[in-house]
Amino acid sequence: MSCPICDKDKVEEFRPFCSKRCADIDLGRWMTGSYAIASQDPDDDDELMEELEKKLGEIAAGGPTGDGSKPH
Repeated sequence: MSCPICDKDKVEEFRPFCSKRCADIDLGRWMTGSYAIASQDPDDDDELMEELEKKLGEIAAGGPTGDGSKPH
């Protein structure tokens, strides 16, 4: 198996990569969102939008209780 970043032979210490450098490049790609795991559940987007709309409504009403009070 070769390194997924540079295609060199893998090194057991850094498996599946060939070096710490390639492992760090891969980690950086995950942390910056270059890689993403797609959801197979179409409800995820709908649930997220409903929750965001609910929170925005609460903010517009002045807070979770809707009493117009401001946070400290």
